[in-house]
Amino acid sequence: MESPQNIKKRLRSVNNINKITKAMEMVAATKMRKSQEIALASRPYAFAALDFLATVSELDSEKLPELFRKRNVKKVLFVLVSSDKGLAGAFNSSVFRKFEQHMKEFPVSEKGVGAEKEEKVFVAVGEKAFNYLSRKGYNVVKKFVAVGDFTTPEQVHPLADFVVKGYVDGSWDRVVIVSTHFRSALKQEPHVRRVLPVDFNHIKETIEEIIPERGKWADLIKEQKISFVPDKSKLKEYLIEPSAGEVLQKLAEHLFFVQVYHLVLEANASEHSARRMAMKTASDNASDLGQELNLQYNKSRQSRITTEISEISAGAEALS
Repeated sequence: MESPQNIKKRLRSVNNINKITKAMEMVAATKMRKSQEIALASRPYAFAALDFLATVSELDSEKLPELFRKRNVKKVLFVLVSSDKGLAGAFNSSVFRKFEQHMKEFPVSEKGVGAEKEEKVFVAVGEKAFNYLSRKGYNVVKKFVAVGDFTTPEQVHPLADFVVKGYVDGSWDRVVIVSTHFRSALKQEPHVRRVLPVDFNHIKETIEEIIPERGKWADLIKEQKISFVPDKSKLKEYLIEPSAGEVLQKLAEHLFFVQVYHLVLEANASEHSARRMAMKTASDNASDLGQELNLQYNKSRQSRITTEISEISAGAEALS
């Protein structure tokens, strides 16, 4: 049996780790609550922006801005959204698995007139995504890191502007974002979304994916019979003055930014939720291990005391 001194050292180490993970769990829980509030508060605006995008995408092709125009796909940009820090459980690995699954399902381009094999380029959002893509040997054209614990619009603007500029310039013909959607504090789902070019069907699929299935908001939607899913037969008509082309171009860029900002907010809330659960699991495991070591220490100590008493008794008998 292991000596009481060694067990005591291990017990001290486990207790120290338990204190650290407990503190990290409390910090992550605070950040989770705040990031969750921000993400949930942004959803109504994000839904309205997506609905507006869906409406604009059904205009005559001549009036559509560049972000809505489809073209022969020669180059695809993948934006992989992860965290800067580790200790977030399966948050990053689930996103990477979803990304790898998508890459296996769609290795080449859709066949069309003059279509060639798609060239793929990548943007990393988060240090973990950059390390993953670099390790896999992918062509990372840009990385965005150190966005902070609570993402602000100013921090997302460079990402959205970079993606839009590249699409308008023809640097890529399609943009796909792989990120995590926040369902609840216990459930986060990785999703693959094609965000450019903007079209009605993909926006409809996105809205259907992110509408909550449970919770107060889901109950309110059912109670009020609210539908955020756009319907082609009920699209609104808008009168735009003085220049429809100029207004739509600026509007499309802003609505696209809102979509990207919302995706990053959802990933941010998911990261803090995953980290809180990971630290809670680590704290619980440390507590269980501490109890086992404490029991083992008492048994070892009792065994040593029993051995010493036996030796003393044997020595006393030998002297008598």
